[in-house]
Amino acid sequence: MQFGEHFIDELKARIRPSDVVGKHVKLKRQGREFAGLSPFTNEKTPSFFVNDEKGFYHCFSSGKHGDAISFLMEVEGLSFPEAVERLAIMAGMELPAADPQAEARAASNKKTISWIERSKEFFEKTLRREIGKEARTYLKTRGLTNQDCKRFGIGFAPHSFSALIDEMVQQGASIERLVEAGLVIRPDDSSQNKKPWDRFRGRIMFPITDARGRLIAFGGRALETEAPNKKTAKYLNSPETNLFHKGGVLYRYPEARKSLHKPGNGARGLIVAEGYMDVIALVRAGFEHACAPLGTALTEDQLALLWRAGPEPTLCFDGDKAGLRAAFRSVERALPLLRPGQTLRFALLPDGQDPDDLLRAKGVEAMRKVLERSVPLVDMLWRREIEREVLDSPEAKAGLKNRIFGVLRDISDQGVREQYKTALLERFDKEFGRPKWVPGNSPYRKKGAWGGKQKPTKSQQNKMQPQAQQIARERRLIGAVLEWPELLECIDQTLFGLKFSSPACENLQNALLNYWQNTIAVDKRALIAHIEEEGMAAAIKPFMRERNLAIAAMGGVDAKIAQRQAIWLTEARKLMRRESSGAAKEDTRGRLADTIRSDQANALQRLSRAIGPNRS
Repeated sequence: MQFGEHFIDELKARIRPSDVVGKHVKLKRQGREFAGLSPFTNEKTPSFFVNDEKGFYHCFSSGKHGDAISFLMEVEGLSFPEAVERLAIMAGMELPAADPQAEARAASNKKTISWIERSKEFFEKTLRREIGKEARTYLKTRGLTNQDCKRFGIGFAPHSFSALIDEMVQQGASIERLVEAGLVIRPDDSSQNKKPWDRFRGRIMFPITDARGRLIAFGGRALETEAPNKKTAKYLNSPETNLFHKGGVLYRYPEARKSLHKPGNGARGLIVAEGYMDVIALVRAGFEHACAPLGTALTEDQLALLWRAGPEPTLCFDGDKAGLRAAFRSVERALPLLRPGQTLRFALLPDGQDPDDLLRAKGVEAMRKVLERSVPLVDMLWRREIEREVLDSPEAKAGLKNRIFGVLRDISDQGVREQYKTALLERFDKEFGRPKWVPGNSPYRKKGAWGGKQKPTKSQQNKMQPQAQQIARERRLIGAVLEWPELLECIDQTLFGLKFSSPACENLQNALLNYWQNTIAVDKRALIAHIEEEGMAAAIKPFMRERNLAIAAMGGVDAKIAQRQAIWLTEARKLMRRESSGAAKEDTRGRLADTIRSDQANALQRLSRAIGPNRS
């Protein structure tokens, strides 16, 4: 159903958020607001506030914020139309006329769900009959009792091509409806067998609900006697239907979300296992906030569901190579979606074990310790990058640096990206160290070289000229950043990748990057103070004396910052071209060139905006 903007505004005007929230949270008035314990986290001191005048609620412990509509969606798992309809009834408002087509689809879906529910009853009855004896025996070996089967709605689809069809048709279902529900397969026109057949045969059946708790599909597990058969898939889910989209559903999500917010839980997010039996084992062991994807890697829609429930879900994986690969895929999928207060944790189990195995072998406490040892996403990301190759050469370490910056580009939120940059570069420095500045080192005057009044030969002069030009360019690049630290907003990645021949410039490069990764706001005085605290006060004096050269090289005193950024990146490209092009360095230089091109494009866009459309 579609709701116009006027209708929503009128609904919000009639409904007080405190009336809606008060049905779920015990509120106490504090001045113009109401306060209470958060329904999203387990807390002892109220940090949840409702303001009727402004029409919103805010939870400081979880960061959640919204109006009466979003509150019902969060707490009760309702869709937007359902929440609006609920509030319209409270407000005594008549709903706008429904779209006839949407109304017809909703009515059809309701009928389909009713036959899925009847099929679930059939599967449950079959499990309890003589025909389900083999399935009951198997479930018993997995530690499940009859009460557990009832609790989780587990059933059994008999070894028959028509058992479900016969039962449902007898109750009044049409074949078309059963096909639409994903329960029956209709042969195509080329098939010799024109008769439809049951999709699930000889399988233990697990009901699958959507976020609203509606039964929409099934997952079927083949019995152990059937699983070795190469033609028999171990797990089989319902096909994609109007109701069921595998990538947007998590097994047992509504129950897990509700459990997460029970008093005393204390978890900051759901537990995500890999299969139905793992989830059931976790729930039976007391970890009721467990759920699972349906046999595939986590999708963006499933991650959104997880973050709707809590800010920090924990993904459980086997500790073997396959489990690590799955964990790394989850890292890759999550990076672009990260937001402040919205992340993942990773719990790795002993090699070859899943939660069900661990719980049966070592008990609840062992599983609890695995969850307590879970690591944040940044740790798993770092592990992924350092395990890609042996880091025993400068080229390999340079490759790691470039991969770090590649990862940072995947994070869309600027605040999160900055925090990851700080964390990852600090780890790099701690692991591999930074070159240290040694007082007294001079790149221009060495013992045994042409000192005193001795003049270099013509051959030496010819060799010196390109080197002197290169050093002069290096000093202009460093001097410009010392003069305008705000350049780092655009050129930091390029600066990170440049190789300076001058030790003085290299040491200042390290100091600048160290300042940048640990600061919140760029400030020239703070930068100079940082460098002096590093024991490099004498090192920057020559650059300060040459500041006029740097200013002139970057467009003069009146140049806009975007113009200076563009000039700086052009100079950096010229410097990069003068580096030796050995085969071992070719890949690293190529990646640096790509970084410079990207930064130049961004700088030119900013320059274009700064100049304006009416100026050339």
